[in-house]
Amino acid sequence: MADTSQEPSTDREFLAESARYSFKDGSAAKITCPVLVCEATADLFYSATGESDPRKLYRHVTAPKKLLSFTEEEGGDAHCHPGAIRLAVAGIFDWLDDTI
Repeated sequence: MADTSQEPSTDREFLAESARYSFKDGSAAKITCPVLVCEATADLFYSATGESDPRKLYRHVTAPKKLLSFTEEEGGDAHCHPGAIRLAVAGIFDWLDDTI
């Protein structure tokens, strides 16, 4: 295992380090900065049944937070919101304007 006392220096090290975190270990509750969570309602990469991973993260974060949920009607229901890039970017920048 890589030395965790230093920041990951490669993409591979970053992915290996990020895999150590889960909703069950309390990591999300340790976040102290404002958090924006974006959700695509038909995302193929996250939980399709039950509570989605973005919603789980949102529920576990205790810092100031906002959830943006993009839908089929908006064209943003797929992973990374390819049908609604302008809408997603506008929402992200609006959050940044309000938060920073």
